[in-house]
Amino acid sequence: MHMPDNYLSPATCGTMFALAAPVVGLSIKKVKVQLNEKKELAPMLGITSSLSFLMMMFNVPVPGGTTAHAVGGTLLAILVGPAAACLSVTVALILQAFLFGDGGILALGANIFNMACVMPFSGYFIYNFLRKHGHPSLGAISGSYIGINLAALFAGIELGIQPLIAHTANNQPLYNPYPLSVTVPAMMVAHLAVAGWIEAFFTYVVYRFVKQVAPQELYGSSSVEVSNTKKTNKLKKYFYYFIIVLLILTPLGLLADGTAFGEWSNSELLENLKQQHLANTLPKGMTHGLNYASPFSDYTIPGTPVSLGYILSGVSAIIIFIIIGKVLTTFYGRKK
Repeated sequence: MHMPDNYLSPATCGTMFALAAPVVGLSIKKVKVQLNEKKELAPMLGITSSLSFLMMMFNVPVPGGTTAHAVGGTLLAILVGPAAACLSVTVALILQAFLFGDGGILALGANIFNMACVMPFSGYFIYNFLRKHGHPSLGAISGSYIGINLAALFAGIELGIQPLIAHTANNQPLYNPYPLSVTVPAMMVAHLAVAGWIEAFFTYVVYRFVKQVAPQELYGSSSVEVSNTKKTNKLKKYFYYFIIVLLILTPLGLLADGTAFGEWSNSELLENLKQQHLANTLPKGMTHGLNYASPFSDYTIPGTPVSLGYILSGVSAIIIFIIIGKVLTTFYGRKK
């Protein structure tokens, strides 16, 4: 779901930034209020960003020979609220784009809108509705499953409308060449059949664990138990353990063959088009677009084995997220 640059037209990229900006802006305002009320949220922002980042590194094979991954948007919303989840996923996506080349720079608006806006807010709405009607576990499962599939649907539509809105006088696509009849089914099959269930599994397992260990720490919890510093610290310690385990297991994400639909490099896309007898050249807009060279493209560290580079990339990201959490903790701790 990490769309690279040059798959979307400049107009689409601008529109998606315009749609994502107010959601992220309002989320920042909301989180500032939350931090003033509960400074313990600051380190949790670093933890949740780390969780989302690592979950997105676990690529799994899906029908059609491509791959997909979980995001954790609804899980984060259940833990810290949809606004904080929006910011956590946004920070993870920005780091992925600029440092690791996972997702485009110009496409950031679309990726943020789909994964950091649509997913946490829609997923939490479903979870909260069912929670209020006495079915919180069902809410966690269905909210996470539907949330990631809604995000995938938006991504499929954004890709699929390109041949309609950006083409030459001869109706040749300038950007993503595949129409809605291809992009929407491709995105939905991958997420309805595989990625959605992985997202739901992660969400349910972590939700049930937190509910047993420190239920009062769930966002919007109706637990009569007041916040307990000792239990909060214990929960954060468990999350750090969980992050370490995920980090060690991240190379498993390298086992999945193929590239996620709509995330191919120019050479991969051209090969696909030739094999499918659709074109012998890339769309013109894609050949003259932005070509940003990230320092650690595809989570590789020069001079290290691929699997070790994958782990070190995760370590680097986690350190950055924890530092952000520490800075926020210091700032809001002093304000208290």
